Amino acid sequence: MTTIAHQLHRVHEQIAIACQQCHRQPADVALLAVSKTFPAQAVREAALAGQRAFGENYIQEGVDKIAAVRAMTDLPALQWHCIGPVQSNKTKLVAQHFDWVHTVDRDKIAQRLNDQRPQELTPLQVCIQVNVDGGTTKSGCTPQAALALAQVITQLPRLQLRGVMSIPDPQPTDEAMLAVHRKVVQVFENIRTSGMNGLAQFDTISLGMTADMHTAIAAGSTMVRVGSGIFGARDYAKA
Repeated sequence: MTTIAHQLHRVHEQIAIACQQCHRQPADVALLAVSKTFPAQAVREAALAGQRAFGENYIQEGVDKIAAVRAMTDLPALQWHCIGPVQSNKTKLVAQHFDWVHTVDRDKIAQRLNDQRPQELTPLQVCIQVNVDGGTTKSGCTPQAALALAQVITQLPRLQLRGVMSIPDPQPTDEAMLAVHRKVVQVFENIRTSGMNGLAQFDTISLGMTADMHTAIAAGSTMVRVGSGIFGARDYAKA
């Protein structure tokens, strides 16, 4: 078993333990392998070990990696998620190459992604990024603005609203981290129960990373984003 395959197995075990502790089913929590800064070969190893969904933060790096991986004829089709900030000058790349984008935080970005999504592709799957704890250095709309943004996205035919995403700051205790994670889940519930049209596939709470996925799962996360726990420590100088 390769190191990546071994680490991937360990992460699935950790998810199962976290689910058991809060009386949830492991099948209800998807794993997104965050492959930013790692080469296409690392993605290949994870894919051969059974991983199918991969997240990229840096858009151009992600586009290049998607092309390299798709050229590997021994791999099944993989699902690619953009989980980094999306500026206006990068929306076309995201719309053309990714399957999901987790970081839509304003009307303008949603509209550009919709207009630039090729007609031959299925609608782009979208999560609203929520800056739930008000961190000044982070992207994301406020929790209060999420419902209005959801209403905009559900009117755009080339986008499919799937849920919400957040990257809360670390907290000093698990109890404090759980409380913040629950605020994200509440934003999801506010949208889900709003009665607006276009929520038939609204099912995703993208929340929790390597260090905090246990509290995210306890709060109700349906997708955890794990990078170093699978691929090891990153060397950002090579990014």
